Amino acid sequence: MSSRRATTIATAITGSLLTASFSAVMILSFTASADDQGPGSSKGGKAMDAAPAGVKLTTLLPETISVDNSSKKTAITATVKNEGTKASGDLNLLVVGFDGLKVNSVQGCSAIAEKDLPPGSNSGFKCSVGALAAGKSKSYAVDATYDLSKAGKICLPVMSADGKKTFWQQGPVPFGTANPSPNAPATPLLLGTDNKPVAPGGDTLPKTGVGSDVLPLGAAGAALIAAGAAGLYWSQRRPERPLQS
Repeated sequence: MSSRRATTIATAITGSLLTASFSAVMILSFTASADDQGPGSSKGGKAMDAAPAGVKLTTLLPETISVDNSSKKTAITATVKNEGTKASGDLNLLVVGFDGLKVNSVQGCSAIAEKDLPPGSNSGFKCSVGALAAGKSKSYAVDATYDLSKAGKICLPVMSADGKKTFWQQGPVPFGTANPSPNAPATPLLLGTDNKPVAPGGDTLPKTGVGSDVLPLGAAGAALIAAGAAGLYWSQRRPERPLQS
């Protein structure tokens, strides 16, 4: 076999191996990305106004998300589900961000006007779910950013199409760090875990913990008031102030 022919064959084999390796990396990367968020959880959720007979509505958020340390970007899947035995009427799902967590977009949904956002929130989107058959669910891809120097919360109210009733509300529920990774490209966050921001001037990422010792007392009180006001906003909304998209 000539050296030229041998070189050509070797090059072809190398190219095939590189293609196969690239494909394998892409498959593994996609699988890892899909599994990053873990199973859905209704943690921090509660029933509000009575749903129609035979209808049981809940929402699900991922138990874990990951925040890119350089871009602050994160992806969240928000799911609304009818666990009842009968179909629901037309529904709206709201996706609202608080504090360090800002919702930039929700696939297939429209932004809520700033004047209609609940107190303390920084962003929100309204999703027209329509009617959900018994046992069915609908999921939405949420694009968000998370400032890890702050606490971050998300809220998912499920409302009637006319905005007069809130059947279910998850949150405002926090995501927080469990394993700070200052030298890693991303930081994992857990649902239902308070994010404890690092002290000003620190060179490490936030840690998880109970309490507000690194926040000024006034700021901590304001955060609690904002979270409480948001819950009251959705549970006590009046029909004469319908949500506008």
